[in-house]
Amino acid sequence: MRVNVIGGGLNGLSAACRLAAAGAEVTVFEADQRLGGAARSADVFGNGSVVDLGAAAHPTGVISPAFKHLNVEEHGVRWIHPKYPLAHPIASDKTALLEQDVQRTLDLLPAADHRAWRSLHESVALNPARAAQNLFGPLTRWPEDLGFMARFGLRALLPARTTANRIFSSAEARALFTGSAAHPIVPPQHPFTSAVGILFGGLGMTTGWPVVAGGTQTLVDALASVLSDHGGTILTNRPIVDLRELPPADATVLNLTPHQILALRGVELSSLQRRLLAHWRYGPSVSKADFLLQGLVPWLDERIASAGTIHLVGTADELLAAESAVVNGRVANRPFVMVSQQQAADPTRSPREDQHVLSSYAHVPRGYNGSVLKSIINQFERFAPGFSQRVLAVHESPPRVLEAWNPNLVDGDIGGGSLSGLQQFVRPLPSFHPYRLKKRQLYMASAATPPGGGAHGMAGWHAASSLLNDLGA
Repeated sequence: MRVNVIGGGLNGLSAACRLAAAGAEVTVFEADQRLGGAARSADVFGNGSVVDLGAAAHPTGVISPAFKHLNVEEHGVRWIHPKYPLAHPIASDKTALLEQDVQRTLDLLPAADHRAWRSLHESVALNPARAAQNLFGPLTRWPEDLGFMARFGLRALLPARTTANRIFSSAEARALFTGSAAHPIVPPQHPFTSAVGILFGGLGMTTGWPVVAGGTQTLVDALASVLSDHGGTILTNRPIVDLRELPPADATVLNLTPHQILALRGVELSSLQRRLLAHWRYGPSVSKADFLLQGLVPWLDERIASAGTIHLVGTADELLAAESAVVNGRVANRPFVMVSQQQAADPTRSPREDQHVLSSYAHVPRGYNGSVLKSIINQFERFAPGFSQRVLAVHESPPRVLEAWNPNLVDGDIGGGSLSGLQQFVRPLPSFHPYRLKKRQLYMASAATPPGGGAHGMAGWHAASSLLNDLGA
């Protein structure tokens, strides 16, 4: 069997590896000169440093069933864990911290919230691998573990805001939980956002939120190595605008979102499929800023220097206000800023000990193309006074730059489409076969399919499995 894969991001490569391992003759076509999509790394400051251009911390990557099956560690991937997977400063004298251990995390939280925190996260924390098997796929399928899904689902239905206010009494627990729940850029007052908070918190306390040694590009290179071992072919600098220009194949897998698929010529879709894909809703955007610093970030709480991921937004109420502004088309005065401090775990990210690189992005309304650099720096200054004086260089990437760099990031949406409303469950079409566009011929494998965004490769893995199942293979 011959299969063409369009798009060499993590999902495209995972699909290609899965198919090649099953015996298919696979060719990957990547428009850019480098593989990786939003998982690439580069020296943006020209000083030999490594900056992750997109995906940086990997709570879903380290536990990904796809990466486990493909043995990426044997091909050069090494996961490095910071002391604290997550830090969430609330005020100058108050910080919520997540440790890679349930009991140590409880020791850092007020005693009044210990029982509620443990109970809320236990479905994931007791068996993170089982959580990944059940949650990293279509939610419309029959669960692999019905008991797990029943226990998880009872806690996951409510908005994160409601859960936090109902069961936690401290500002630390509320901020830590709602901050994790806000990663998909869905306000914490929306239904089912508790599911994200439980998942990310449970993974953080067990398998962690590591970085990839040497940059996320190493994970991309590992998948390329796996594909090569199975006889697959990779062609870069090969943008595809018409499927009819591809070499003959039995099937094609598209690592593209609905916007790109509809723009692609030679795609045979029904009129209903085209209408549904045309109504696909993209979510809010992010505006990214990478920093080169002289020395470390001068955090008021010195423990934050040992955290891999930091939420800069303040209290749970401030987070609610910031995320509500974004979905209502406004830029928050104090936006939710996600910080990836990879060098806390991987000192090789900078060639000089006296210099520090870190990545950050702010949640902004969809397609917003103004600059939020000042707002990002102001959020740093709240919790690390003197930060701006240590900035040697900034690499800013507003939504339009992100989309130009990676067309799958439509208007700067890093999740492949909104996760609000029915799109949490129906991605991208109402079907029990969400990866199949045309049986045995055309399949979709991007973040617009389940389980959505994240550097886990599971959309590609499931798309390949769907094709193999359709073929009886």
